[in-house]
Amino acid sequence: MISYWTLSNGARVVVEEIPHVRSAAIGIYVGVGSRHETKGLKGASHFIEHMLFKGTSRLTARDIAEKFEGIGGQLNAYTSKEYTCVYARTLDENIDLAADIIFDMIFDSRFADKDFETEKGVVAEEINMNEDAPDDLIHDRFARSLWLDHPMGSPILGTMETVASFNRDDVYQFYKSAYIPSNMIISVAGNVQALEIRDRIEGLLEKQSHSQVSFPYTKPKAYRSFMDLMEKDTEQVQICIGVQGISYNDESRYAMNVMNSIFGGGMSSRLFQKLREELGLAYSIYSYPSNYSDTGAYSIYIGTGRNKISRCFEALQRQMESLLSHGITGEELERTRRLIKSSMYLGLEGVMNRMSRLGKSIIMHNEIVSPEEAIDRVMQVEQEQIKDLAVRLLGNQTVSIAAIGPAGVMHEVEKQYRRFWN
Repeated sequence: MISYWTLSNGARVVVEEIPHVRSAAIGIYVGVGSRHETKGLKGASHFIEHMLFKGTSRLTARDIAEKFEGIGGQLNAYTSKEYTCVYARTLDENIDLAADIIFDMIFDSRFADKDFETEKGVVAEEINMNEDAPDDLIHDRFARSLWLDHPMGSPILGTMETVASFNRDDVYQFYKSAYIPSNMIISVAGNVQALEIRDRIEGLLEKQSHSQVSFPYTKPKAYRSFMDLMEKDTEQVQICIGVQGISYNDESRYAMNVMNSIFGGGMSSRLFQKLREELGLAYSIYSYPSNYSDTGAYSIYIGTGRNKISRCFEALQRQMESLLSHGITGEELERTRRLIKSSMYLGLEGVMNRMSRLGKSIIMHNEIVSPEEAIDRVMQVEQEQIKDLAVRLLGNQTVSIAAIGPAGVMHEVEKQYRRFWN
């Protein structure tokens, strides 16, 4: 059973009672991410996520860790372009304690000067680690060029320069302006009593601000194709090819999930089977949609050898042309419908997934989209819709590219890209 309330201070609470389990999960979804940051605060949302774990007025960082380990619980967080999530899973008997600790972290983090400076170094190393992993870095490079000069293109981690320049008071003010009840969804799933957990949460929030968040909104610019080639001494060439995609509010999002699964979303997909399994042109190849509130991207990632670029691009272009010209087969559609249905239902067997599904449904769509409704929409997707979407994305837009590899190889990447797509 799912219950959903909006509290007097604007916080939204959603609870799913699952009485046959002995665990519970809670997630606080805060509507702040990298797209909401001003120029001098690039990376601040992610930095704040780190600082939440550094201690509060009544709990040190060690206390937080020991209390969760003492009850066998799991505590973590992540930051995205449009929201931040702090979440935990515990035994059902410990969910009140977990909620108490999380809300203390959310609203009363100290941001001590010493911890603030220490964490700058930690995040700097995280940025270095990302820079040293070209198969991760390539996706950031593609996003930066796709949403050039727009906050959507900013790396979630920030840059070495922005993080080093952070002022404690500026970041703290940004934290206090965003971490308010009206900007939060609290999602709980597990062996809990909905009314009891709602009252518990309401009590934990009673002293918090009733203010509203106000971030400046900037609409992403119209899509323009690009070529972003980065020289780096790597063994493989990392390539990301793609176009502007759709938002998660677009009615085509269900067709997108089906199309992506067939084209490059898994081991049975066309790209994986053809370019890796049959031709041996890439160790890793996949496609993926990135959907946000008002924009999106559709990308194809390839990790390939220096001497395989032309053959790789040729094979990829043929697969894209086949999708655009012929669409998908009835057998592919039916198999993918079953796959998505199975994946969705199997995912609902864990309280973390149930909690996450509810929280994301509200923060993205402002309503609860049930698994049955989502599956029904997937089952209604038809072959012609897939072909139309493929043409809309890959046929009516010029394909863009970001690539990372040795200096001597980048000219070949440019040559082959221009040969097939520009």
